[in-house]
Amino acid sequence: MAESKWNRNYLICPDPKNPELTRSVKGLSHEGLPEEIKVVEEIPLTIFLNSTEIVTVMTIGDYPEYLALGFLFNQGMLRSYHSVERVDYDQDLQTVVVRTTKTTNFEVKLQKKTRTSGCAVGTVFGDQMELIEGLQLPFLKVKTSWLYHLAKSINLTPSLYLEAGAIHGTVLCKEDQTLVYMEDVGRHNAVDKINGWMKSKDIQPEDKLIYTTGRLTSEMILKTALMGIPVLVSRSGFTAWGVEIARKVNLTLIGRMRGKRFICLAGEERLERNILPDEIGDEARKHRRKGAAD
Repeated sequence: MAESKWNRNYLICPDPKNPELTRSVKGLSHEGLPEEIKVVEEIPLTIFLNSTEIVTVMTIGDYPEYLALGFLFNQGMLRSYHSVERVDYDQDLQTVVVRTTKTTNFEVKLQKKTRTSGCAVGTVFGDQMELIEGLQLPFLKVKTSWLYHLAKSINLTPSLYLEAGAIHGTVLCKEDQTLVYMEDVGRHNAVDKINGWMKSKDIQPEDKLIYTTGRLTSEMILKTALMGIPVLVSRSGFTAWGVEIARKVNLTLIGRMRGKRFICLAGEERLERNILPDEIGDEARKHRRKGAAD
């Protein structure tokens, strides 16, 4: 397939024609006629931190190393002071092992929690909430012209979302430039892949923003804040707790961005309205032909 002009704007972008990520399924239409459509694959991926099994996630299967690394950092299981020795992916066993030079505090805490209560529920979320105490994200001015340009560019990028639907996308951006576009069946997986890529390449977060197709929930805001990224934009809506956390950590939070409209519920003072909605053309409607997996 010839490379799209949109794909050339990315360091990593979706590959909707990858035969391992979708399959064709036959069914009957509403008119009772035979119809064949593409559906997204789901596979289990088990993540280990050294010798400790952490979680099994359902994923489309691309970039498993980035997913595992980003997940562990986003959940607070790995910190900036931990030295990651290597990341090993076994396709046959569908496992990723992230190895550090020393046992982490989280492994000890998780094992103790499991021994004493039989359950580690709450350990991760509690750690995340502790990590944002006193956190103030860096100030980043955001031009509305960037937002409109990014929305158009991302919506026109060939993707699994356009090919098969039932999937979320997350894009790492700098000003009005798209850098890395990840997709997955879970919006959290997509942002974890972004973080894993950033950690592996030692990419600094303070001048970046994230555009996502998913809802702006407390977990999405926590992950973005812990990554150190000061701006989060979505075409979907918000939860009240997510908004509270965004305001607490100085995160610019913009949602319901469709066409010429959006609403900012945190960090409005950092928006520079350098272009009016009437000054931009109509947004392409191609991306609306598939239902979002919200």
